[in-house]
Amino acid sequence: MEITVRQASKQDRDAVIKAFAIASPDEVVTAWILEGHPIEQFSDQYVPALIDRALDDDEIWIAGTESEIWAISIWQHVTSADRVEREAAEARALAESVPDIRALQRAATVSELLEHSHPREFPHRYLQVIVTVPEHRGKGAGAAILATQTKAASSAAVPAYLEASTDRSARLYTRMGFAQTGTNHNLPDGGPTLRPMWFRG
Repeated sequence: MEITVRQASKQDRDAVIKAFAIASPDEVVTAWILEGHPIEQFSDQYVPALIDRALDDDEIWIAGTESEIWAISIWQHVTSADRVEREAAEARALAESVPDIRALQRAATVSELLEHSHPREFPHRYLQVIVTVPEHRGKGAGAAILATQTKAASSAAVPAYLEASTDRSARLYTRMGFAQTGTNHNLPDGGPTLRPMWFRG
């Protein structure tokens, strides 16, 4: 079955939310943040807010068939450090307001790490997240999105940046033309290691 890749529109909102809520809980950074936290709150509150924000401010690229979403990715066009600094401040303020919720503390930890480590080379495309619905993993949907986006990055002469969170994803990104920077970031409390990578066409 042929995989198609396209940018999601607001008409896709509900389908994207549903697919993302299924695909993302076992993504290693998300799973670390959510450890011991009710998954329903993540699915019912965080995911819709994330998708709505991405539809307004960023680009959501999806892959699958005409009737089914297999993989979802969120891409930012980064022109300054303002956004990463603002989001880290928001995450810190939320964690401080509800200090007994570990998921908020860990989300703030990730945001602060990204604030300090995100490259100050502008402009660039940033792959915030890419996830695949479990039953469609290994079918090439994620690779199809990456192929589309790296081709666009090359055509626009704008580099792309991401943090691989597993060895397996790092190998995929390497096959798609990304290269590791050589500086990794370890999340605390047994969290995953983030591997910054650049695509420069």
